Amino acid sequence: MSAFQRFEDIEAWQKARELTKAIYALSNDGQFARDFGLRDQIRRASVSIMSNIAEGFGRGGNKEFMQFLSTAKGSASEVQAQLYVALDANHIDEEQFKSLYALAQSTGNMIGGLIRYLAKSESKGIKYDSK
Repeated sequence: MSAFQRFEDIEAWQKARELTKAIYALSNDGQFARDFGLRDQIRRASVSIMSNIAEGFGRGGNKEFMQFLSTAKGSASEVQAQLYVALDANHIDEEQFKSLYALAQSTGNMIGGLIRYLAKSESKGIKYDSK
């Protein structure tokens, strides 16, 4: 895994941005747009993924970064749970559900891979520093 100079260089952040864009587009129309509670919650969860990756990167140091990545990974799972609510409420169809669920899963997997990488680096004495 190559070093990154900016949070925008992190593939997991890029994938989270893609997920957030898709969530916003999907929740802009129809019944989903009028279900303010669910719409706002799933949007906040998707934005949380991007934000926690960026904030953790900006903190500098593996331990803090891993903590923020763990929160981001949890938010990816939250998006998946909320997709079930959207499906069950007939706000989205099965195809939309599967596509976004897979994107959220992929995002969470990438974050998990980054956490594992940082943990190995930490055990080898290699410190990540964003500064």
